[in-house]
Amino acid sequence: MPNRSSDALFQLIKSLEKSEKRNFKLYIKRNSSSENLKSIQLFDAIDKMEEYDEAELLNKNKNLRKQQLSNAKAHLYREILSSLRLIRQEENIDIQLHEQLDFARILYNKGLYLQSLRTLDKIKENARARNQVTFLLQILFFEKTIEALHITRSMQDRAEQLATEVNQVNEHMQLISSWSNLSLELYSWYIRHGVARNEKDEAAVQEFFEKNLPEDLGKCVGFYERLYQYQSYCWYAFIRQDFLLYYRYTQKWVDLFEREPFMIGIESSHYIKGMHNLLGAHFDLLNDQKFAETLKQFEDFSESEIVRNNVNNKIQTFVYLYISKLNQHFIYGTFTEGLSLVPYIEEKLKEYWIYLDRHRILVFYYKIACLYFGSGDYGATIDYLNKIINWKMDLRTDLQCYSRLLHLIAHYELGNFDLLEYLTKSVYRFMAKMENLSLVEEEVFRFLRKSINLSPGQLKPEFENLLEKLKRHEKNRFETRAFMYLDIISWLESKIQDVPVQDVIRQKYLSGKRRGS
Repeated sequence: MPNRSSDALFQLIKSLEKSEKRNFKLYIKRNSSSENLKSIQLFDAIDKMEEYDEAELLNKNKNLRKQQLSNAKAHLYREILSSLRLIRQEENIDIQLHEQLDFARILYNKGLYLQSLRTLDKIKENARARNQVTFLLQILFFEKTIEALHITRSMQDRAEQLATEVNQVNEHMQLISSWSNLSLELYSWYIRHGVARNEKDEAAVQEFFEKNLPEDLGKCVGFYERLYQYQSYCWYAFIRQDFLLYYRYTQKWVDLFEREPFMIGIESSHYIKGMHNLLGAHFDLLNDQKFAETLKQFEDFSESEIVRNNVNNKIQTFVYLYISKLNQHFIYGTFTEGLSLVPYIEEKLKEYWIYLDRHRILVFYYKIACLYFGSGDYGATIDYLNKIINWKMDLRTDLQCYSRLLHLIAHYELGNFDLLEYLTKSVYRFMAKMENLSLVEEEVFRFLRKSINLSPGQLKPEFENLLEKLKRHEKNRFETRAFMYLDIISWLESKIQDVPVQDVIRQKYLSGKRRGS
């Protein structure tokens, strides 16, 4: 991946579509001041750059001195945002409501109090219809200000009604805040650590969850309260690897949008994330039929105007759609066929490099490495795993650990026995340091250390012995991590049967042994 430029103006300009660039130039040229003409020159110079380089920028803009650059960039940044606001206001309910609030404030400042109140009533009705609780609070406070400072005689019992409305909105806001805080903190825990590694992890997560559960659970009647409630239970269940509970709440999450479909356009990112998690739940439970149906629904959604007209939606949909497409090949055991997706994914990772967070890139690299491993290309497996191992970061310690374990097994498959002793010790130390060693991994390390000195004729009984030991742990909830990240059972069976691992997984799928209920 290229180095990310941290320059905000460069990132903003690179995010613009052709129509947005054209609109900006029309917007800026309406005022032909020298400052705005310089802004266009600066815009064009940055737009032509592949990487932001301040020295090159100043060299190509002789009329711009270094001490002026900061102010010129800040001015250009504001002008671009202003131009975008004009053409994007119909796409976002919050931008529309902000504009209407501005109109109400202008009317108030002109002394037209009744007109301002009528405008606020319309905004309030619009906000309620679209579940925009935070705007309701702003509107109500503005109404209270007008009623407290001026005799409007707009209606009887106005003060009592406004006080009641504010109290009701505050109750909603309290619930929304409590559930959204819990959801965010649980998700943050998962991003840092992955799933619960042992009873200690599970106890810590459970204690945190129960301690922070909002009171009055039965009062979750609004859209956002329920959305964050479902998300909280979703992360809680996934961290604990309670996949049935995880499925139940991801389905509730998506159903919430199906019942109020207009919210898909308002909270598109939450809908996209919900579909991703529902697909993940079907994948974890190996519900291949439901997975295929949901994937088709998500693919159809990816072609909608909601996605095509919004860069953020387009990127997020790409990420989750192609993670799911890779997962489908893992379910079916069609690893070699799945390799056809890699060039397109690589192309998009390069195209979206400014926007993608490191966590998503890590997941893609690991899944592509698994795809190559399943297809028998261990060299390419190692190449992708090295991208993870050599990328120093504190995200997803679980993924970091399993990347190293799969890296070790790929070297084993290539017969790089001169490296194995060193790698085995190194990976073992890393996983122990991260407190990531389960009974399954201990058995795998024990086998790898021993197998280095065994002849080919001695290996098959040892594979069979290891397989028998690992199968004892398949139903242990805290040991399932190893089977989630790496289908070690199928790999061992492939070694015993002397067939490619994808053939073993494919046969299991066709015979129904890997399918969910």
